[in-house]
Amino acid sequence: MLVMAGCILVFGKVSDVIGFRSVFLSGFAVFTAGSFFCCLLPDLSHSFPLLVGSRVFQAIGGAMITAIAPAMVAVFIPDERKAGAMGTVMTLAALGTALGPSVGGVLTEYLSWNWIFFINVPVGILAVLLGARVIPASATQAGMPQFDGKGAALVFCGLAALIFSSPKVRHWDWTSPVIMASAVLFGAALLLFVRTELSAGDPILELRLFSNRNFFMSNLVLVLVFLSFAGISYLLPFFLEYVRGFSPSVAGAILTAFSAGMMVGGIVSGSLYNRTGPRPLTICAVFILLAGYFMMWHLKVVTTTGFIVTCLLAIGFGMGLLITPLVNMIMNSVSRTFQGMVSSLTSLERFAPITLGIAIFNLIFVQGVISIAKHRGVTESAPATLTLPVLAAGFDVAFFGSFLLGLVIVVLTLLIREDIHPDHRGKGRKNPGNEEENGVLQGL
Repeated sequence: MLVMAGCILVFGKVSDVIGFRSVFLSGFAVFTAGSFFCCLLPDLSHSFPLLVGSRVFQAIGGAMITAIAPAMVAVFIPDERKAGAMGTVMTLAALGTALGPSVGGVLTEYLSWNWIFFINVPVGILAVLLGARVIPASATQAGMPQFDGKGAALVFCGLAALIFSSPKVRHWDWTSPVIMASAVLFGAALLLFVRTELSAGDPILELRLFSNRNFFMSNLVLVLVFLSFAGISYLLPFFLEYVRGFSPSVAGAILTAFSAGMMVGGIVSGSLYNRTGPRPLTICAVFILLAGYFMMWHLKVVTTTGFIVTCLLAIGFGMGLLITPLVNMIMNSVSRTFQGMVSSLTSLERFAPITLGIAIFNLIFVQGVISIAKHRGVTESAPATLTLPVLAAGFDVAFFGSFLLGLVIVVLTLLIREDIHPDHRGKGRKNPGNEEENGVLQGL
């Protein structure tokens, strides 16, 4: 996570210079090699540093792949088929999310942990061979004479410090030296990064894009969606096991409802996009997502399995319905020159908020349980009839945080307007955006 967070914006910029095909295929080759090195390690007691190093190698390849996947859809797929293609990507991503943990658990239980890496090797080789045949070459620049090395170093250090500190707050106090030092490093790197990017001739991230209100708000909604989802994705398994008493295997089966809903949402989103346009679809999706958060907020000790599955289906369907039009609005609002850069930004906005959200919602849950237990006079030695309601109330507090963020997401979404850059205007499509708001992007 540290390496991916630090590298993802860098490779987005690199892909705009040398082409998507080269970065994507190289990324799969590096990721496959890293997986191969991981699966060769026999004994972690003596080879743990080698495993960490191999994971770093894996992360570099993962960042190369993740950074430009949305951009490849935006650039290579015709406008009339773009939404369907993005919906297909979302559907397959949801399928992978559902199958990955299950397959990994079976491999670990019946073979060994090495196999969770070994299985990536034939998949990676197939991806490279298939990609080399079907991915077209994209336009490249003559070179990288003004590559923003300083900006790349600052974004790596800043994001790595932010991601590093987020899981640590679960074990250390906010005022611990490690957390404070990470926060200072992140803040200093962020300020220097903004200053550097505004003056750089060829920046890693063109910050002037955010002067467009619709671009800024669309990206903000994407961040808040995954931040709000983080608490549910992290805490719900604990609720199912400790409050409802399900076994890990049953809890895992229940959680697949989210992926099922997301798959259906992705398919529906792709099929409806060209009929409705992105904005109505996005508005509908955020209300469904909010309804799922509202139901999740009302989980109790006696909540039925059917109600929990319904919550997950609603949240998954809302997410699947939302991501395709929202990412397309972001990608279509900028020139094709910045497709790799913005693609890497949207990828970062998907996984970084989840990492941060896990730490934030975990703190909300813990503090909620402590406060409620003190208020009710419940101690650790109390019987389960008293402790389970306190635990359930703690989960309610955390899930209420997701619901509040959901309300903010709905308000921001209602304020967004579709803003199509001239590079993406197809036949028959009008740009409903305000021309004055588009001035900066059209100039770029």
